[in-house]
Amino acid sequence: MSEGWYLYLVRCRNGTLYTGITTDVARRFAEHQEGGAKAARYLRGKGPLELVYTMAAGNRAVASALECRIKNLTRADKQSLIAGKLELSAVIGSAEKNNSEQD
Repeated sequence: MSEGWYLYLVRCRNGTLYTGITTDVARRFAEHQEGGAKAARYLRGKGPLELVYTMAAGNRAVASALECRIKNLTRADKQSLIAGKLELSAVIGSAEKNNSEQD
């Protein structure tokens, strides 16, 4: 993968979804699978893990904002995003619209 930040979703053995960001998805997923000190605490002992979604996110600020929005989605919306039935642009647009209405 090229330089920049990426957003990714991992499905755990119990079906839960973990959302994260990184500059190297393959390396980060391998760290999670190993379950060592560099793995996310949430994922330790929840394998086997499956990488179910990745997308380029630009810089760290954009990646962090996307991560926050994805984490706030319902499980059904996350599943739709993974299946390609929900466009991320719709999620971002509705989140931005809601934020501007609150100002």
